[in-house]
Amino acid sequence: QAPLVESGGDSVQAGGSLRLSCELLQYTGRRKCMAWFRQAPGKEREGVASLNTRSGTTEYLDSVKGRFTISQDSAKYTNYLQMNDLKPEDSAMYYCAADWCQGDAAPMQETAFGFWGQGTPVTVSS
Repeated sequence: QAPLVESGGDSVQAGGSLRLSCELLQYTGRRKCMAWFRQAPGKEREGVASLNTRSGTTEYLDSVKGRFTISQDSAKYTNYLQMNDLKPEDSAMYYCAADWCQGDAAPMQETAFGFWGQGTPVTVSS
């Protein structure tokens, strides 16, 4: 059983919106960092958005700034990635990641996260 479970991936037309959800199934520390990564076929995995749940600091991939927003619902132990104005180049498998974070920064490095979901696919058509 995966420690994180993603949902919300779908096939949409360019310009559409989706909201991805990530439910935490295990404790990752009192000061949690949560992030979304994505990987398209033949390409390296890249950080999309990151959130430090203690400080509220967020970080985004340049190509999604102004279009994507990461947030959390602490009562439901869930974080979300709201994706607006989707483009074909956003098509990828999206992975949720989480781990304890020491400071107030929101890391975008893959090595900062030890807990990963299995992914939810997003396909954006022209």
